[in-house]
Amino acid sequence: MSTYLASFAGGILIGASAVMFLLLNGRIAGISGIVGRLAQGVGLTTNLAFVLGLLLGPLAYVMAFGEWPTVEITATWPLIIVAGLLVGFGSRMGSGCTSGHGVLGLARLSPRSMAAVATFLSAGVIAVTVIRGIGL
Repeated sequence: MSTYLASFAGGILIGASAVMFLLLNGRIAGISGIVGRLAQGVGLTTNLAFVLGLLLGPLAYVMAFGEWPTVEITATWPLIIVAGLLVGFGSRMGSGCTSGHGVLGLARLSPRSMAAVATFLSAGVIAVTVIRGIGL
């Protein structure tokens, strides 16, 4: 399967699941909100099913293609930990993450999501420029 076809299929699955979650539950499929509600014990069944579905995705890949997906992370553990903490902080500060704002927020033409996605992308460009500039 070509790289583009796999990416296209993944995008279709993400979009379809986000739309189904909105239509069936009336809520945005934002991962930070779902995990936050799960940690608070709110909507356990739905939120746990969603998170388990995310975690079981690689197993479905193995069943479909007979091998684990190739993932190569070249960053150091301290950088990964700091990046994860910054993403978590930004998600709370921005009232959502890229999945909620980027997938459904933009589709709903939400001004708040447009501002959030512009901020995410700008911060990503700046981070890559800085990291490549100092050789991390």
